[in-house]
Amino acid sequence: MTKNMMKAVLGSTLMGAVLFSAPILTVTQTANAAATDNLNAAEKLSPLLSGVKSMTANFTQTTQGAGARNGNFSGTMSVQRPNQFRWQTASPAEQLIVANGDTLWVYDKDLKQATKQNVDRQVGNTPALLLSGDPKRIAENFKVTQPNTSRNYFELYPKSSNANFQKLGISFNSGKPVRMVLIDSLGQTTSIRFSNVRLNGNISASKFSFTPPEGVDVINQ
Repeated sequence: MTKNMMKAVLGSTLMGAVLFSAPILTVTQTANAAATDNLNAAEKLSPLLSGVKSMTANFTQTTQGAGARNGNFSGTMSVQRPNQFRWQTASPAEQLIVANGDTLWVYDKDLKQATKQNVDRQVGNTPALLLSGDPKRIAENFKVTQPNTSRNYFELYPKSSNANFQKLGISFNSGKPVRMVLIDSLGQTTSIRFSNVRLNGNISASKFSFTPPEGVDVINQ
């Protein structure tokens, strides 16, 4: 795979894991019992997410699926409520996504390019904001299921027509998020595994701020 191809994969999978804007495929739910299960699952998930007031971790990310340029990426991440996150890929190319609650930046070091966007505060639109937004709004923004009640694994189906994923799975171990699996509107699967997870430590505000270096092209969206 050439460097340009790797950068194309990196950009698409990072944004696929962190920010979405295109319509999702329709997900159907049936029967009143499913609605009850959805409420119970959301009530179980909410305190697990509430326990994550801040989080730092290493991550590895893999994307697979028909038509996808499969790729493996690694880096570090930080999230902190409300609505602050940092997602930094170190290998195979350097890219940074950072949000301070109001503004989201995507910075590509090799291209010397930074894209500036407004952050959507609705937790239903971004998996990253699932870990940094308001846990009390889970049932409002997602249909939630717990396939096996003996495991802290949950599947979330976004209600928003602006989300670009069909399903998001999240697993917890000892109260820590350890894995997220995303199926996008094209049926491609992105799997993210977290390691060296640290919860509820102090994270400097500077982690969630970004100033484009001199000479970088800035694109406003």
